Amino acid sequence: MIFEVAHIAVKPGMQAAFERGVAEAAPLFQRAKGCHGLALQRGIEQATHYRLVVQWETVEDHMVTFRNSEDFQGWRRLVGHCFESAPQVEHVATVLQPF
Repeated sequence: MIFEVAHIAVKPGMQAAFERGVAEAAPLFQRAKGCHGLALQRGIEQATHYRLVVQWETVEDHMVTFRNSEDFQGWRRLVGHCFESAPQVEHVATVLQPF
């Protein structure tokens, strides 16, 4: 299991539209091969900064299968207009979770 962590900066004043778009796009992720859930986190100090954390079975499920799908294009149509800049994406694996 891996996590996609997308660091997303949205245009000022677009927070509500972005959050609505992510909520509307959730089913696109839910039906994607290898997707096990997602969470959207908003910055406290910088309210236009978000982290989208998506749990995937493999990096390939995200980077190949989902990114090349029509559902990915639907995701971008729903939220892309809110982006201040291109999202910065990384993949991480949990190595310690003591509690």
